[in-house]
Amino acid sequence: MGARKKHAPRRGSLGVRPRKRASRIVPRIKSWPELDVETPMPLAFLGYKAGMTHVIMIDDRPGTTTHGREIFVPVTIVETPDMVAAAIRVYGYDPNIGLYTLTEAWASPETLKEKYNVDVYRLVPNLKPGDPEKKVKKMEELLPRIYDVRIIALTRPRLVKGLGKKKPDAIEIKIAGGSIEDRFNYAVKLLGNTFSVRDVFKEGQLVDVIAVTKGKGFQGVIKRYGVKELPRWHKHRKGSRSGPGTRGPATTFSWSEVPQPGQMGYHRRTEYNKRILMIGDDGFKITPAGGFLHYGVVRNTFVMLAGSIPGTPKRPIVLRHPVRPTWQPPGPPKIVYISLGSKQSN
Repeated sequence: MGARKKHAPRRGSLGVRPRKRASRIVPRIKSWPELDVETPMPLAFLGYKAGMTHVIMIDDRPGTTTHGREIFVPVTIVETPDMVAAAIRVYGYDPNIGLYTLTEAWASPETLKEKYNVDVYRLVPNLKPGDPEKKVKKMEELLPRIYDVRIIALTRPRLVKGLGKKKPDAIEIKIAGGSIEDRFNYAVKLLGNTFSVRDVFKEGQLVDVIAVTKGKGFQGVIKRYGVKELPRWHKHRKGSRSGPGTRGPATTFSWSEVPQPGQMGYHRRTEYNKRILMIGDDGFKITPAGGFLHYGVVRNTFVMLAGSIPGTPKRPIVLRHPVRPTWQPPGPPKIVYISLGSKQSN
């Protein structure tokens, strides 16, 4: 009889290729959900990851074996100070090319600097100062051609003491709800003003988390793909941690499915359907003794998410309304206990 053929599962998911470094630390939102709401509202918000702790809450998920009982839940805290609506950007639509930018109107950089201590020139050095009202009037003339309304929102990093940076982070946020005219009027009222995370989300609902994962540098196939190491007690001419075999014809191409060394971590990833357990303003209610590791004390509005999320402390975290929600939570859960024990090692 011939030797039995050995089978093994493939190594590494093909759904997250290419495994290269993210182009930017603040991820761009590539898709938006369709919300059926009457009043216009933004669909996303940006915060900064503080760290993790744990809570004990009453399980309100229907159909679970622990329904109505106390359960242990690890949670992640994201600090979310108010954001500034710095610009309005409107899009048109063409069936051949899709969405295209019609025009945009920026708030006065001097006003934003004076009122909110946000330096727009750090982000857009070539921005020319102008009258926002004139730009909005020109935008009103294009109202019949407007297909989508979005705002460019800036963070206020000076409010986050442990962040250690002055340059604001910017994301483009879609406005949903009502008619196009209602969305445009809402964006005009919001231009040059701040909005909070409570204007976007509510306690208990599901959100999608978009972030850049923790970087691990250039790694080999053992750590990067989980390939089994060859037995060390034999004499290996080229080492026990080398690749799994041939990568294809060397003169023509190489198979991308074959595990190879390369960049590991610092990838843009989306985690779907994370639940907001709490939105609060008093950071001392959730800050552990001694502060969060590598972050410190939460001093602004925060969002408590169930489970873990990508990224390191201080990493920009984008929260978005879910594009494919799996269930509808009944409301905010009842939290019995929040751990405030020190996270420092002994």
